[in-house]
Amino acid sequence: MSVAATSVGRSVWDNLVGQRHIISTLQTAAAAATDGSGRRFGKGMTQSWLFTGPPGSGRSNAAIAFAAALQCPNGGCGQCHECHTVLAGSHADVNLVRTEKLTLGVTEIRDLVRQSALSPAGSRWQILIIEDADRLTEQANNALLKAVEEPGARTVWMLCAPTVEDVLPTIRSRCRLVTLTTPTTPDVTAFLQRTLGVDEARAAYAARASQGHIGRAKALARDDDTRRRREQVVAYPTRLTTLADALRAAGELAAVSKEEADAVTADLDAKEKADLDAGYGVVDRGRRPREYGPALAVLEKDQKRRATRRHRDVIDRGLMDLVSIYRDAITLAAGAPVGLVNEEHRHEIERLVESSTPELNLQRIGAIFEAREQLLEFNVQPQLVLEAMMVALLPPGGDQ
Repeated sequence: MSVAATSVGRSVWDNLVGQRHIISTLQTAAAAATDGSGRRFGKGMTQSWLFTGPPGSGRSNAAIAFAAALQCPNGGCGQCHECHTVLAGSHADVNLVRTEKLTLGVTEIRDLVRQSALSPAGSRWQILIIEDADRLTEQANNALLKAVEEPGARTVWMLCAPTVEDVLPTIRSRCRLVTLTTPTTPDVTAFLQRTLGVDEARAAYAARASQGHIGRAKALARDDDTRRRREQVVAYPTRLTTLADALRAAGELAAVSKEEADAVTADLDAKEKADLDAGYGVVDRGRRPREYGPALAVLEKDQKRRATRRHRDVIDRGLMDLVSIYRDAITLAAGAPVGLVNEEHRHEIERLVESSTPELNLQRIGAIFEAREQLLEFNVQPQLVLEAMMVALLPPGGDQ
């Protein structure tokens, strides 16, 4: 579990891209709760919330912004001490919980429930945000249910999940639902130009290529290696002609994804190990307490699980990049009046249209989604999944 920081903008709502209707709803609720007593609520304010939306739409950003607005005397000005500390992840009465593990267990949730029963240190709210509510185990859900159903007088729960179906029915029925949508390309382009200072061409590329995923768009806009890896993936459809091509592409995608995932987790692993050593007073050649060994084993197990999930998440992102190419081919073949995700690859996509049919490309998209299911739901070994998928993407007669 960790508390995540969010950059401070001109107001607490600045990091919500293309969510104007959601901002209006949350502003109304925050205004209804400005007395902070927890005993009287105006219209629109409740104490249990469920934020849903597609990956990258900003579910946790919306929850954090709302938490800042609830703590702010001015409903989310973005400039006061309360806003700054909430957005920076250091406010005493706002706890944002995320996990890199496959699940959130009952122990972590019971700790949160105990905390929710305490009075806030300040004059307003005790706010608990669970970023990955879809990862709660059955026991964790049961431990959370009563707290969400009957929160303390000055306690607010905010749960985040991709869809309402990802949350236990008994919990979601007790929450007010906030549904975010995928931001439009113009909205993301403008956001990248404003927040990162990149030129319009790079911002537009990142906005299209990310397909509305804000975190992905920011990485594509500012990191050359991220763009290079994506360009390698979207080149596969026109490069796949033989079985050898398919197997080579599967190996490349698995290796590149692992390299990216390892780069992300290495620093975090090292910091966690250093924190553990410091906590137990361990030095390089010093004596180690008896409790250190079991604690280290638990840490290494959690880190291994996190690395596995991160690797699969990076592969999944590559699979969605592949889907975008076949989607563009279908769009071109149908003459649909919509823009291409991969406009800079129009020539290659036109070649794909000439050598295939919309029906075949739909089948290829189906093969990619089947691979995603095997990878994320059934934990099949990535190399095997990718090899089978790449073979399914070969043109007719291209399996020799």
